[in-house]
Amino acid sequence: MATFRDLLARTKAEITEVDTATADELRSRPGAVVLDVREPDEHEQGAIPGAVFIPRGQLEGQIENRIPDRDATVVIHCASGIRSAFAAKTMAELGYTDVVSVAGGFNKWKDEGRDWRVPQVLTPEQRNRYHRHLLLPEVGAEGQQKLLDAKVLLLGAGGLGSPAALYLAAAGVGTIGIIDMDVVDESNLQRQILHNIDRVGERKVDSAKKTLTLLNPDVDVVTHDVRLDASNVVELLSQYDLVVDGADNFPSRYLLNDASLVTGTPVVHGSIFRFEGQVTAFLPHEGPCYRCFLPEPPPPELAPSCAEAGVLGVLPGIIGSIQALEAIKLILGLGDSLSGRLMAYDALEQSFRTYKIRRDPACPACSVPADALQIAEYDEHCAPHPVAASAS
Repeated sequence: MATFRDLLARTKAEITEVDTATADELRSRPGAVVLDVREPDEHEQGAIPGAVFIPRGQLEGQIENRIPDRDATVVIHCASGIRSAFAAKTMAELGYTDVVSVAGGFNKWKDEGRDWRVPQVLTPEQRNRYHRHLLLPEVGAEGQQKLLDAKVLLLGAGGLGSPAALYLAAAGVGTIGIIDMDVVDESNLQRQILHNIDRVGERKVDSAKKTLTLLNPDVDVVTHDVRLDASNVVELLSQYDLVVDGADNFPSRYLLNDASLVTGTPVVHGSIFRFEGQVTAFLPHEGPCYRCFLPEPPPPELAPSCAEAGVLGVLPGIIGSIQALEAIKLILGLGDSLSGRLMAYDALEQSFRTYKIRRDPACPACSVPADALQIAEYDEHCAPHPVAASAS
């Protein structure tokens, strides 16, 4: 009958084992992944920066989602090199082609003074609040920490901004900025679910902050009671990782587009009209931008505002929720973004259609260097003004 020592010896004979110096060299290679298979209490006491954390007992169920590339270089470590050896054998059986186990594990790594740090961890209260996220291998504690560290700017606390803000806050997005200089009106309450009858006359940003803070005290709600214009748009975008665009006018959309190209800030765009809505994502200099999609604004008579044409109250709830979902996907790096695709929703038909948006190689905004765009007001013509100097 084989002993544990026999089993370990056979396993080590079937895998590749490296010392800590070689492991340190391997992890710097493009595409290489460090995999930590210790238990949560061990990981909380210290970890290699950037390592993917999957406890050994959950490896088989999570590895394919967390490390989908079976040809990637995977450097596995545990505390001493025993669990990582068995993990390396399992991964080879699952089809991973370039897997090594670190002899001596994290204990030796740390004793030698190599790079490590105490990771951010969720509190017991946060583990309870976000438990359904933690059950998803694609999210887990690592993904939830990304959400808590994320900073998202909402352009507007109205029809689209309301559902987007509620779901982003509920999901645990740590910092939510809101730009809006309007006040709550009774006519808003048919669709703007951040607000209520007791707050009529209040600043929308203040009303929004009250609602979101009561929903999730983890969230820092930053209010910007200002008009978005050429003098502040770059500074505002520079403070955030991503923008959810709930603007209801074309000048703001073009201004936001050009500034996002300068700052490199992704924008999740949404728009609504009567019974129809649209959502897409603009990833600066990766996919098409708003001007590729709509080079010039339509005449005012062909694009009346919701105040003029009306909107079904539940419609912004659908579109704003999709925007929140798209923002969360971008933060976590999950799935396929809507970059290069426009999702159109028809409430009367209850139908979704997706259309391709192609990047225009002659686009006056995204085809020129970011530092060649001057941020300007576009109330009349919505045309960018490339200049030789950096944006102002």
